[in-house]
Amino acid sequence: MSLREREASVRRILDRTPPQVPPDLCAAAVRRGGRMLRRRTAARHLMWLVLLAAVVAFFVWALLARPWVEPPSETTPPLTVW
Repeated sequence: MSLREREASVRRILDRTPPQVPPDLCAAAVRRGGRMLRRRTAARHLMWLVLLAAVVAFFVWALLARPWVEPPSETTPPLTVW
């Protein structure tokens, strides 16, 4: 079967029967799109909430641990008498 014969048979099939589209296709697409949009919005809000919690946890840890303060030296004994 050549390319022209296949093309002609496809054209006959398409011309003979109109394409069948489900009657509720638009409504289903709108429902699915709305559901996807709500999920994406919820995921974005959850991401921002997790980021905020991580920032707050970091600041609380930094205030309690004070990593910028040098720890006291424990390698030599303290000098008490001259």
